[in-house]
Amino acid sequence: MAKQNVSEQFVDILARAGVKRLYGVVGDSLNPVVDAIRRNPDIDWIQVRHEETAAFAAGAEAQVTGELAACAGSCGPGNLHLINGLYDAHRSMAPVLALASHIPSSEIGLGYFQETHPELLFQECSHYNEMISNPQQMPRLLQTAIQHAIGRGGVAVVSMPGDVASQPAPEKSVEHALVTSRPTVRPGDAEIEKLCRMVDEAKRVTLFCGSGTAGAHAEVMEFAERVKAPVGHALRGKEWIQYDNPYDVGMSGLLGYGAAYEATNECDLLILLGTDFPYNAFLPTDVKIVQVDVRPEHLGRRSKLDLAVWGDVRETLRCLTPRVKAKSDRKFLDRMLKKHADALEGVISAYTRKVDKHVPIHPEYVASVLDELADEDAVFTVDTGMCNVWAARYLTPNGKRRVIGSFSHGSMANALPQAIGAQFTDRNRQVVSMSGDGGFTMLMGDFLTLVQYDLPVKVVLFNNSSLGMVELEMLVAGLPSFGTTNKNPDFAAVARASGAYGVRVEKPKQLESALRDAFKHKGPALVDIVTDPNALSIPPKISADMVTGFALSASKIVLDGGVGRMVQMARSNLRNVPRP
Repeated sequence: MAKQNVSEQFVDILARAGVKRLYGVVGDSLNPVVDAIRRNPDIDWIQVRHEETAAFAAGAEAQVTGELAACAGSCGPGNLHLINGLYDAHRSMAPVLALASHIPSSEIGLGYFQETHPELLFQECSHYNEMISNPQQMPRLLQTAIQHAIGRGGVAVVSMPGDVASQPAPEKSVEHALVTSRPTVRPGDAEIEKLCRMVDEAKRVTLFCGSGTAGAHAEVMEFAERVKAPVGHALRGKEWIQYDNPYDVGMSGLLGYGAAYEATNECDLLILLGTDFPYNAFLPTDVKIVQVDVRPEHLGRRSKLDLAVWGDVRETLRCLTPRVKAKSDRKFLDRMLKKHADALEGVISAYTRKVDKHVPIHPEYVASVLDELADEDAVFTVDTGMCNVWAARYLTPNGKRRVIGSFSHGSMANALPQAIGAQFTDRNRQVVSMSGDGGFTMLMGDFLTLVQYDLPVKVVLFNNSSLGMVELEMLVAGLPSFGTTNKNPDFAAVARASGAYGVRVEKPKQLESALRDAFKHKGPALVDIVTDPNALSIPPKISADMVTGFALSASKIVLDGGVGRMVQMARSNLRNVPRP
């Protein structure tokens, strides 16, 4: 058997760790690794047009599969382009291994062409960030990086000079068994007992859920029923907790709706389950708060806690639920369910009144039709900005759909790259990119990646020719909108010129058939929908200090708009409320 070089060993270890593909852009220092992939049948090289796309795609793949994904960039500017997508993956706890190839090892520190210092650049967006400067470090350093990414949930970066990548691998290197999944974490008995006493003593308990409730839907519902607790959620918790939920009171935060704010502020005990919800202005200051999280560094960094519980949500509730006393008083729960239904009833006109005649098209209407037509197991990737609003309010979770966005990092241009990663995991699963025209044009070059690999991603483009969320921020701050207008082409024509399916929609009556035809198309498709840039109505009581980016004071309702099929669920849940 021929002796391996470092690149070949590197690629073999990635394949053994379950990595199916490496996203990136080829170039000089990275060439030995790309050549090793060319000769390895167990892993594919995915050529994108921008390394930022590579990192976003890897992060989305990791979120869809729950397994390690990987991306790579060549020396200097190449790997520097990875950084924004890696920040997003890291803050989303997506296990991603990033290879930052480096200049020749003999030139490091001498101001060589394209020289940067990856071990410094990626420090803040990784759990592990080290350089292979000698072949003898392989494979131990790479294995350590993989275990950091998987075990801690996030990014690990390995930088490697191109000349080291071409050197022979050590002859008697030790390859140990790799960690490929995370364990469950059970809290200690003392914490469970304290939490049990607090729940028993409280008359009104509310649960507020984040992405840490993934896989714990049944346990949350059982606990909510036992203690008669309303259940609210953050945006990242929506897909995991809102469906089949008779205790649902909606979402809190800037994009919030329903009675989640009231439920979290009018209880005796608020239990935060698997959430790192950043907007502490929406959290109460005068009720007892318990936080349950698998990452201890998250505990207490948003609000003052009366009890911090280190453990994953499912295991914590499995320990807790049998021990707490069942509550029979539903008054608080029923009052919150009624408030929630009333709040949703009050805004449904925003997407039902004359929408079939309104030109430009209501984006709320687009989102509601999209929700109805999309597959039951569709993956939606959602651009930051107004698309977040439409996804939060109109996409209906069901336990099979996924909704992925830059919900923690808040980057523009994430939806299309994330759709690439999501679609590579399963070409037969419907993947829909909900793109704004601002985000789409920022990384529009990678629409060509869809065409090159014939990926059947459907790009639904909310085209209002503006940076809508920024205009909203300026409006609330009392500033005239400036620098927010986009002069756009006919994106459908651009799609067709690129070799994809493209259709432009300017009238509401064209919308449903356009979406159906795009969804039926077997390859990549783009639906360019001209939407109303003035879709949002802002309550007159809002003040300038309520919005600074996405950080708010304790405003109950910031954006007014429709809520799609959620109103039907709220009406259904009211059937559980006893009539007087």
